[in-house]
Order: sequence, then C-alpha cells, then structure tokens
Amino acid sequence: MTPIRFTTAGESHGKGLVAILEGLPAGLRLIADDINAELKRRMAGHGRGARMKIESDAVEFLSGVRAGETLGSPIAMLIWNKDWKNWAEIMAPEPDREGAGDRRRKVVRPRPGHADLVGSLKYDRRDARDILERASARETAARVACGAVCKCLLLEFGVEIGSHVVAIGGVEAPDYLVLPSPLNASADASPVRCLDQDASNQMVAAIDTAHQARDTLGGVAEVVARGVVLGIGSHVSWRRKLDARLAGALMSIPAIKGVEIGMGFETARRRGSQVHDEITRGGRSASGGFLRRTNNAGGLEGGMTTGEPLIARLAMKPISTLRRPLETINLETGEEAKAQSERSDVTAVPAMGVIAEAMVALVLADAFVEKFGGDSVVDLLGSYGSYLSRLRERWNNAESGE
Repeated sequence: MTPIRFTTAGESHGKGLVAILEGLPAGLRLIADDINAELKRRMAGHGRGARMKIESDAVEFLSGVRAGETLGSPIAMLIWNKDWKNWAEIMAPEPDREGAGDRRRKVVRPRPGHADLVGSLKYDRRDARDILERASARETAARVACGAVCKCLLLEFGVEIGSHVVAIGGVEAPDYLVLPSPLNASADASPVRCLDQDASNQMVAAIDTAHQARDTLGGVAEVVARGVVLGIGSHVSWRRKLDARLAGALMSIPAIKGVEIGMGFETARRRGSQVHDEITRGGRSASGGFLRRTNNAGGLEGGMTTGEPLIARLAMKPISTLRRPLETINLETGEEAKAQSERSDVTAVPAMGVIAEAMVALVLADAFVEKFGGDSVVDLLGSYGSYLSRLRERWNNAESGE
C-alpha cells in the first residue's frame, strides 16, 4: 500500500491553492462538504485579520473522487483565492514589459521573525514577496483540506480528533481532567476555541489590547485524538516512531516553536514515580484489555500508541507582521528602516489548533494504512478487525491461564 503523502502548491495572493493527496484507499465516502466544514473552522477565531472577511474557502475536486467515493488514485483539490482579483497585476506570472519598472507592493524591508530575509538571500531574490507569498500561513488551508480527508478515513476506525486553546498572550485556561466529547463542538463555541469561559473572556480582552497596541500574540493549543488503537507506530526504527512523526509534522506549521507529547517538558522536573503511567486491567479491546491510571505519556510509549488518548500541545509564537513595525535593514539601500507591514492577524492560535488537527490526522492516517494495508476501505477494516480479534484472544487466554 502506498504511504499517505501530500503536497501543496500556491501563493498567498495567487490564483489559488492546490493540494494533492496520495495513498488513500478506494471506497471512502467523501463529499466537498466534509472538507469545507474544516476550512470554515480554520478561518474562525477572534483576532483574525481582514483577509478572512474576503475569503470563503471551499474545495473543488479535480481528481480522485467519483460519485461520492475515493477511487484509490491521487486526490487533487483546488481552493480558489478570492483576493486574487486585487493582486492579479502584482502576482501575474508573465514577465513585465520593458521599462515598466518594479511591480507594486515590492518588499525590500524584511520582517524580523519571518522568512523574508533568509529566503531572499538563499534564493537570490531582490523582492522578498517571492519568498513571503509561499511562506505565508495561507498555505495551511490546503493542509486542512488534506487533513479533512484523512479525518474521514480515521472515523471509519472510530478515531475522533479535536483541539482546544489552552493559552493566548499569557492567559492560561485551567487544566481539564475530563474533556468534553465531541471536543470540537464545545471548543468551537468559544471565539478563541477555549473551553473555560472566564479564560476565554480574558483571552479576547488580551487580543483586543494587543490590537490597540498594534502588536501580536502567540499561545498554546492542545490536540487530542481519541479512539486510537494500541500499537500504531513502531519502536524498531526512528523513521517509524509515531511521536517523532507527529512532532515533525506539527513543527512544520508556520510559527510553531515547540511541541509536547503528554506531560512533555514537565516530565523533566519530576521523579519517575510521578511520571510513568501505571497499568491495570480493563478498557477497550482496542487497548488490549489494559488501562493506564494516568496518561502522562500522552498515549505514546516507545514510539507506539498505548490505546489511551493521544495528546500533543503546540506553542505558537506571536505573528511576525506587526502594524507597529520592528527595526530592519532595507535590502536595496543597506540603510536602517522599519520592517514592511503586510495585512495580518493579531493572533491565529485558534486557527492553529485546527491546522494541528489536520497534521495529526495526516500522520495517523498514514500510520493506520502502514499497519493495516489494503487498497480499499473494506480491506483496511477487515485487517483492523482481525487485529482487534487477536488482541481480545490474547487477553482471554491470559485470563484463563493459557
């Protein structure tokens, strides 16, 4: 079975974004609304900028889906950029006429914290727009589309993936011992996708204060995948360790500076007796008939899932485009200058959680296909059922003393 792989193409203010998703089995029920609902969630959240008022992201299938089902061939999807009409001359692929001069909106004052400067030097570009258009987080709309497809596949196995915001701009929500289910239904009801009402109100106020100060805010979101069977991933090779695959995928999201699995960095400050999850009997057949008294490991041990909820937290830095620009150097004159000020959000932490869900779904779906194989959904579910039967049989034999 081909691994699940995806690639995206497109610039922030280009004609649109293209996503190609390969390795999905045939026979998965899929319609555009499944993806559009996730794209809409990505656009929401207090603190988003004017761009979200222009776009109304929706996917158009170009290949790989027929009559509401996947074909097993690569799925190609297109998301048009409505803002293209305002940027057609600036982003046109055709060469400029001789004597036309520089294109409008040229960027020569790189923003600290963005890809502008390093990208311009690495790729030998005189206009940092050639860099920032692709480095923009607008690209993540295509990732969310791919992740939405993978969410549909994982639902066939009873896997639910959700997220919620736990901190923005120094405001932290209290820890929840038991998260609501479904998680997203509760989180999406908040303007900042925070489960705690008091913390949500404080986060909104912090965003408004930063907006007035022409500044930006970062924060932390938590992604939770429930219903994941024991044994996804592997200990035998670094490439197959699921925690490593998840960390790499999550760190690829723009502005992410840290990823924790389970208790994460806190484990370094505690004794082993306070960290490791004691084992007891019980639980679902998907966890082999065992339970953990705690889930400090975040559902992963030795690079493999334990059957407990898979939990990851992501730290997002403040957005690097400020309406009160920082100091930089003009690449044309070499003189000190104020950084370019592009249209931007005050914070995108609520959207970051949705993007992180997509990346977790992509990694998990790939690991499920790796484990259970097959060219069709029927094949995968058949292999999955056999695996659950083996886990149940082993537990029954252990209880009978065989």
